[in-house]
Amino acid sequence: MRKYGILFWALISVSTQSAEVTVRTSEELRHAFSQANPGDRIRVAPGKYRGGISIRNVSGRKDAPIVIAAADEKNPPVFEGGNSGMMLSDCNHLELRGLHFSGARVNGLNIDDGGSFETPSTGIVLSGLRVSDVGDRGNNDGIKLSGLTEFRVENCVIERWGRSGSGIDMVGCRNGAIEKCVFRHQGPMDGASGVQAKGGSESITIRHSRFENAGQRGVNLGGSTGLAYFRPKPRGFEAREIVAERNVFIGGLAPVCFVGSVDCVFRFNTVYRPAKWVVRILQENNERGFVPCQRGVFKANLIVFDTSQTRIHINVGGNTAPETFKFEQNYWYCRDRPAASRPRLPVNESSGVYGREPLFYDESKGDFRGKAEGGATKASAYAR
Repeated sequence: MRKYGILFWALISVSTQSAEVTVRTSEELRHAFSQANPGDRIRVAPGKYRGGISIRNVSGRKDAPIVIAAADEKNPPVFEGGNSGMMLSDCNHLELRGLHFSGARVNGLNIDDGGSFETPSTGIVLSGLRVSDVGDRGNNDGIKLSGLTEFRVENCVIERWGRSGSGIDMVGCRNGAIEKCVFRHQGPMDGASGVQAKGGSESITIRHSRFENAGQRGVNLGGSTGLAYFRPKPRGFEAREIVAERNVFIGGLAPVCFVGSVDCVFRFNTVYRPAKWVVRILQENNERGFVPCQRGVFKANLIVFDTSQTRIHINVGGNTAPETFKFEQNYWYCRDRPAASRPRLPVNESSGVYGREPLFYDESKGDFRGKAEGGATKASAYAR
């Protein structure tokens, strides 16, 4: 009996051992996906792959995620075309690392909960991805996330998404982080937003990222979502407790928009020459039961602007509660008229600094670290 017990546990050990496989075609990748078990690693060889890969119901475990990664980090595989470069539905504890997606017609990468709103996809990690040239003039996103929780997007570069789309668009996502990413578009009217969190999204942090002409709204904290798409269901806000901190925003119409949001925070960011506004406070979802946009915090940011572009600092829309917002410890500098640096705000600002040149290390090369003698050491993405 003891002998059979030992044999049984030996077989269990072999059957649960993680595997590593290298794939070289889209068909091989689909097959490897379908056979993957927790802890497996799928290495994708260099080369070009057809986009449009769709995977459903593949899950690792929290302690043993399934990893799909470039076999050669210096020569990553490129997925070209398809409605989406890759679509993952109802997957959990799955990581994508070092892959490139280019030329998708709808979304570069689409990850969702498979329509099971009460059971979000959990433990998704996107690391070192590059997504570019998605769609055309429509609502086409670089990365579309719907119904995710406990997720992370890190060290990704997203460039040139649809004119009405977002670099990353989140609907009903919770408890996640977007870190050390680059969002790059061609001009202030190209792309609706760099990052958007709406449809009941909450408890998400966007940090240490760079937004270069990332569309009309650098970060859109909230938005306008059809009631049927809220996850798990509408609770009176588009977004709650979304934090954008220690990011750099260059150009774009406005670096931050609070839209139907509650308790969202924009702090320790560097904003350089926005094309029209610094902050927008809006309410785009006026369905019954939704509260006015309220209790936003704008704190310890460094804002450098020109009067030729930014004539109105704060754009306040109807059905909002701007009197509940807090502005504090921000550092405002008008390049062409330093004496006009003090903004017009909907509430009084506490401990603001106005008209003092920040003295960047190299403004012409986009190095917006402040020299110690510049005085902006307590505000900005590089505050100490």
